[in-house]
Amino acid sequence: MINLNEPKEMCGIILAGGSGSRLAPLTSSINKHLLPIYDKPMIYYPLTTLMLSGIRDIAIICRPVDIELYSNLLGNGSKLGIQIQYLKQEEPEGIPQAYQIAENFILGRNITLILGDNLFLGQGLGRTLSESGNLGGATIFAFPVKNPEHYGVVDMDVKMKKINFLSEKPLNSKSNLAIPGLYITDNSAIEISKNLKKSKRGEFEIIDLLQSYLLLNKLNVNLFSRGIGWMDAGTVETLFAASELVRVLQERQGLKFGSPEEVSWQNGWITDSQIITLAEEMANNTYSDYLKNLPIHGKS
Repeated sequence: MINLNEPKEMCGIILAGGSGSRLAPLTSSINKHLLPIYDKPMIYYPLTTLMLSGIRDIAIICRPVDIELYSNLLGNGSKLGIQIQYLKQEEPEGIPQAYQIAENFILGRNITLILGDNLFLGQGLGRTLSESGNLGGATIFAFPVKNPEHYGVVDMDVKMKKINFLSEKPLNSKSNLAIPGLYITDNSAIEISKNLKKSKRGEFEIIDLLQSYLLLNKLNVNLFSRGIGWMDAGTVETLFAASELVRVLQERQGLKFGSPEEVSWQNGWITDSQIITLAEEMANNTYSDYLKNLPIHGKS
């Protein structure tokens, strides 16, 4: 087992605040990140993404009213061999606000920040993320989409080596490379975020923070391989599309996606007996049966 008291170079933040207005009335009484993506709460997927990259010290930023709900679900993370703490977001003011809220949590470390409604699936995801954390400055990812006008976009040169520019929801964009809600930065993101000005939307914009890194020539872009999928589950349509995608992949492959218990076990953070105990604490269902069978089949 890894000693959680050892110095940690990378910490993780899940931004899971906001009112989820695009999903109303589903979110009238519950935080959207607790809604189901097929057979698991949405928050399991970004949590698992961070764990796949080797991150064990994680902060979840959410509304004060939601902290008890998250704590009931995940506790302090010790059962998963990780550490989880909860930070309050009184009012949502944009993605860069997360760096300011988590300033005392970050403590000079590098940060992987993921949006709570972003799902990443596919082989090699953990390796891609862990390797990207060693590039210095800030690292973003690029994913080709049909509707770049709905996302932040990065425009690259022909050789895909140099960044031409970044833009937020551009009309008639020449680039189809969307920037997913996953950002790896050094801790200077805290000070950069403090110097940002709010946009016309009344929020601090992540594009402006990334532009600061670009001006310093410290912004890296990593293109996801074709084996890695990404979805933003922030609307009714994409919420149910994500559920259907997970259902199809799991039934076809006989594997679970977004299972923090399995990732922790695969990483060696919990033992065979511990994962069986976690499974037995649940009601009898297909998810608990899956966890119980993991030690039988062995680690991949």
